[in-house]
Amino acid sequence: MEKLKSIQELQQLRERLKSEVLVPGKKRIRACCGTGCTATGAYQVLAAVEEEINKRGLDVEIIRTGCQGMCQKGPIMNVDPLNIFYQKVQPSQASDLIAFTFGGGIPYRRGMYREDILHEPVLEMVDVPFYTKQERHVLLNNCMIDPKSIYHYIAVGGYSGLQKALSSMTPDDVLNEIDKANLRGRGGAGFPAGRKWKHTKSAKSKINFIVANGDEGDPGAFMDRSIMEGDPHALLEGMLLCAYAIENARFGFIYVRHEYPLAVKNLSVAIEQAEALGLLGDNILGTDFSFHISIREGAGAFVCGEATALVTSIEGHRGFPRARPPRLSEMGGGLWGYPTNLNNIETYAWVPRIIDKGADWFLNIGSKNSPGTKVFALTGKVVNTGLVEVPTGITLREVIFDIGGGIIGGKKFKAVQTGGPSGGCIPEEYLDLPVDFDSLKAVGSMMGSGGMVVLDEDNCMVDVARYFLAFTQSESCGKCPPCRIGTYHMLQLMEKITKGEGQPGDIEKLEILGKRIIDSALCGLGMTAPNPVLTTIKYFREEYEEHINDKFCRANVCAGLGKYVIDNEQCFLCGLCRDACAFNAVKETRDKFFIDQDYCTKCKACITACPIGAVKVMKQTASVEGGTTEVKEAK
Repeated sequence: MEKLKSIQELQQLRERLKSEVLVPGKKRIRACCGTGCTATGAYQVLAAVEEEINKRGLDVEIIRTGCQGMCQKGPIMNVDPLNIFYQKVQPSQASDLIAFTFGGGIPYRRGMYREDILHEPVLEMVDVPFYTKQERHVLLNNCMIDPKSIYHYIAVGGYSGLQKALSSMTPDDVLNEIDKANLRGRGGAGFPAGRKWKHTKSAKSKINFIVANGDEGDPGAFMDRSIMEGDPHALLEGMLLCAYAIENARFGFIYVRHEYPLAVKNLSVAIEQAEALGLLGDNILGTDFSFHISIREGAGAFVCGEATALVTSIEGHRGFPRARPPRLSEMGGGLWGYPTNLNNIETYAWVPRIIDKGADWFLNIGSKNSPGTKVFALTGKVVNTGLVEVPTGITLREVIFDIGGGIIGGKKFKAVQTGGPSGGCIPEEYLDLPVDFDSLKAVGSMMGSGGMVVLDEDNCMVDVARYFLAFTQSESCGKCPPCRIGTYHMLQLMEKITKGEGQPGDIEKLEILGKRIIDSALCGLGMTAPNPVLTTIKYFREEYEEHINDKFCRANVCAGLGKYVIDNEQCFLCGLCRDACAFNAVKETRDKFFIDQDYCTKCKACITACPIGAVKVMKQTASVEGGTTEVKEAK
């Protein structure tokens, strides 16, 4: 790999690669080898496919791409030149797939996507319902290129933004273009990147640092991971442009979770290739601009996703957050006391596209106040899980039902939790809410890094809030008392409520504690930790009241609540509930089964075992006369 000595040489290389790499009509398989498809056997499939190709003596290029998004249907692949989308491909199908596709020139129907047996198979990826409403920009290369090949990235337009900046734009031009685009940070609260860059530059330091936050620790979130794994050069180019705009920034760091080995591997390869080609290092492309990038692996602390804690960790200390000011962008606030610009991975990945195509192009995508797209990790009780990139302003209903395919098993939608463990739970009444920074904040949630967990009628909202609070409480660094002590007491109250030990007034205590933690915690983790509890109290207060007053969980998730009985009119005496009970609580008479309440521990084993739902839970509401009861079926 010969080092490029000028901007013209980069352009000449790109023109040559377009004809060598992007050969029209070439037989080619673009197979997803992201973490999700790898887990479902992508490499075993490709081994069988390669064997079949070699056996037939075919000239077929195999490109191992990053995550293509539809994780639920992996392993997936796109096949050129017929442009066929295959899903759930198995090694045993390799022979037929190659024979039909490249031998006969027709699609292999058994490998194609179809909604059900009443629908015809879908030929192309863009026509699959999961993709039709997506608008892929940040994730575009994930479907096209080998992330370990810098030549692939350059061939599809990579480093065009850097080329444009170095050849025809001043640092201020680049900075003003990002500011004009109103690119809001994709990692949390949505602070405009241009304003952050300008603030860092205004410190007028002789040394500045650039940091990429890849410490993505939210449960169910894998957006930044997929970009680092599938399109690492986009991140490098974005950091290069940021360093050029801010000036005096010769060094950058990518902070990656240790749990992301493939991301670390692909980033390391990308850095080596960029250095060898002269796109990183000293005097890039023959100019006086120099920039170096290093990787730093985190040790798994969720709090290190917070900016000041992350910087402290890079410096080699324990990842404690600190009070601000000074901010990272100010003298004394960043890495080793120097001004530091920190954005997340997705934000940097947008920068090359904005510089290459212009701020006006970017402003025409998405909503007015939150332009562009946002990548979400769609998970939970939804038919199609995976990565989705959608224009901001799309509604929650479109994401969950049109792209996600609705709720598994036709169950009733209950809520969607956005923004990770620090986000909020949004109820059904807000399904038509536009997805953007300001709209989500208005209903008590947040965009966050892009986690989106769908919940259905079988989810207990009290238990969901307890789960997320338990996560943030365990990940608290313990530095400030509001977070360390406040979240602990909130969790104690939540555990009491889910065990049926809640008392009147506990809801009010949770609200008071939550608001005080938000007002007084040191960092973003503490300030947002109460959000799941406060939003579920706001929108699902009746479930809290049932847990406390009626000792009842309507979703039958919280063990130890309610009174378990057997509906003898429905029961057909199979005896499975009796066999499942470890405490001999299910008794048998000559013609029926019943549950002895003195022995019943409410462990739910009988509910799980019953094949027809004959085991019921009684909701008990106390009264002066001795109590009334209401029967509700177990889920």
